[in-house]
Amino acid sequence: WRGWEGAPYSTLVPSDEVTINYRHGLPVITLMLPTRSERCQFTVKPVVTTVGAFLQDVQREDKGIQRAEVFAADGSKVSDATLMEILLMNDFKLVINDTAYSVSPPVKDKLSSEHATEMEDVKSLVHRLFVALHLEDHQIRKERELLQKLDHLKGELLPLEQMKARITDSADAKTSRLLWVGLALMSTQGGALAWLTWWVYSWDIMEPVTYFITYGSAMAFYAYFVLTKQDYIYPHAKDRQFLHYFYRKSRKQRFNVERYNKLQNGLAETEESLRRLRQPLHLRLPIQEISDKD
Repeated sequence: WRGWEGAPYSTLVPSDEVTINYRHGLPVITLMLPTRSERCQFTVKPVVTTVGAFLQDVQREDKGIQRAEVFAADGSKVSDATLMEILLMNDFKLVINDTAYSVSPPVKDKLSSEHATEMEDVKSLVHRLFVALHLEDHQIRKERELLQKLDHLKGELLPLEQMKARITDSADAKTSRLLWVGLALMSTQGGALAWLTWWVYSWDIMEPVTYFITYGSAMAFYAYFVLTKQDYIYPHAKDRQFLHYFYRKSRKQRFNVERYNKLQNGLAETEESLRRLRQPLHLRLPIQEISDKD
């Protein structure tokens, strides 16, 4: 029989040279150490011990072992990362130096439903104890990480906030000037119509003129609705004009609005996560779930 790399083994020892028995629910592997010529028992924890860890224990016990490997029944090598629980489900071959041991693990009795329920309860209790013992350390570590992230975001936002304040002041000033210009034009129009009506012409002549001015204004408001899909409401129109000036000024000064909004959202999410984290810290309650969206 040849191994994974095709190297022949000198002997193939029967399965009775390597025995596996269960004691207190744990498998005990008994094998003959080649250089010490004595049998040695290895108790493994199948759910946490890997094949590589088991082989290292064997080599540490006998310094004369130069090679220790495990192969499946079909000749394929078993990875060192494989759990012993998986390995003990089927027959395998244990190779120590040039000797291959054929191993047939015993069939482990299935746990009764009552015992299985007790085991699940014990696992749940252990998990709750672990969480209770390590929760506060986790919360403090998470709070420190959030505070560092908060300081970093505030540092990046500071120059952007200063630039945004200047752009906002400029856009607000232009919007206010536009509103005052509109008021001045309406006042001038009203004065001109009054002057033409009472001093130059009569109302019979000016009435059609005022009608077409009113109709033209209605057409302008309707055109505004067609273009913007919004009614011409003065506060909304003012905000729209403000945004127009703001984005135009931002492009001139190369102010990255998208990056600023992203940083603001990250700052708000970090502050909310910090608030939710500090609440159970003060009240000694289980921590609420905090989801990372980076």
